[in-house]
Amino acid sequence: MRQLKKAYLEITNLCNLRCTFCPGTRRTAGFLAPEDFQTLAARIRPHTEYLYLHLMGEPLLHPQLEDILYRAEGLGFKVMITTNGTLLSQREKLLCVSPAVEKVSISLHSFEGNGGKDLEAYLEHCIHFAGRASAAGKKCALRLWNLDGADTQGTNRQNGVILDRLELAFPQSWKVGRRGTTLAPNIFLEWGERFDWPDLSASEENRPSFCYGLRDQVGVLWDGTVVPCCLDHEGDIPLGNLYRQTLEEILDTPRARSIYNGFSQGQAREALCRRCGFARRF
Repeated sequence: MRQLKKAYLEITNLCNLRCTFCPGTRRTAGFLAPEDFQTLAARIRPHTEYLYLHLMGEPLLHPQLEDILYRAEGLGFKVMITTNGTLLSQREKLLCVSPAVEKVSISLHSFEGNGGKDLEAYLEHCIHFAGRASAAGKKCALRLWNLDGADTQGTNRQNGVILDRLELAFPQSWKVGRRGTTLAPNIFLEWGERFDWPDLSASEENRPSFCYGLRDQVGVLWDGTVVPCCLDHEGDIPLGNLYRQTLEEILDTPRARSIYNGFSQGQAREALCRRCGFARRF
């Protein structure tokens, strides 16, 4: 039984924002029913205890999120949620009291990527949640994944304002670590570079490649389609369907083995993987 560090299970591919850095998806839109979540999550559980409730979409939009978190708790998952932060006031209590929730990551860069106008109100909202989540024993990561060198192209003009506001909210000495900066107990600032999402219409790169897809992680779209990683937003590399097969069977298919073995040899066997900007980090 292959063990993974984490799995992404998309509970919806709908989002309430249209951020410039996000490619979105042309797939049929929908929500994963709690009963279907139970089926898919139970098939994932033997492989990992860490479950991320997104691939595309805003998970806090799901109308039955409480039921899904209850079922995740029953399966013994540690749940990670990534959100754009706009719905935290509506879901704050649920996220803080659910035993399943381990960490909530807030993509602060979504504010500027979506052309936001009231930064102060947005930050106040996110900072309030971070404090309450920390008090409840949850981890909260405030993300700024918008670094792009000297040529910002207007994508991170507000970073200075955001940092000033965070320093006001968390005035104690910050501890800089390898994976981010600790602002306060259980509250972190995570930096990241902008990257180009993989797209079959992009130019192909011929260079040595490596990826943690199928090695550390796997993705499951809301219709049960299994994909190699959390960046296959259109399901361009379908490996099987978790409603009809076990995850072990899917990971053992010729296509999945080819992807895994290819990266072991520094080769991207799939056209989409040869067009992935995130893979350049490795």
